Amino acid sequence: MKPVFHLVAGAPDPVAPFSHAVEADGWIFLTGQMPFPSTSVDEAYPEGIEAQTHQVIRNLDTVLRGLGLGLGHVVSARIFLTRFDEDYAPMNAVYASYFPAGRRPARTCVGVSALAKGARVEIEFVARR
Repeated sequence: MKPVFHLVAGAPDPVAPFSHAVEADGWIFLTGQMPFPSTSVDEAYPEGIEAQTHQVIRNLDTVLRGLGLGLGHVVSARIFLTRFDEDYAPMNAVYASYFPAGRRPARTCVGVSALAKGARVEIEFVARR
C-alpha cells in the first residue's frame, strides 16, 4: 500500500515542509506538534510547561480525529523538552492524565537545546488503525 500524506483541517499550519501525518499499512506517523493555540503559527504559545503540554496533546488529538482516530490508537510517543530538568515532572503529570494506567504508549523523552519558535515541548505520536 502506498503511503497517504495528510494535512488535517483545524490543526496548526505547518512551520516547515511536512504533512501532519503519513499513513502506511494501518500505521500513522504524526509529525511532532508545537503548542500553537490555533491554526496560526504566529500566535503566542500558552505560558508554562503544563499549558504547553495540554495544547500539544490537543493539537495531536485534532490530527488524530481528522483521521477518524483518537488517543486510544496511539502506540508510541516521543517527547522533546528544552528545559528537561525543570519541566520533566510537570510535563509527565499532564501527559499521564491523557492515558489511563495500563494503556500508556511506549515512550521516549529527551532533552534538546531548542525547538521551533521557542516552544518548551514538542510531542510526536505513532498510532495504529
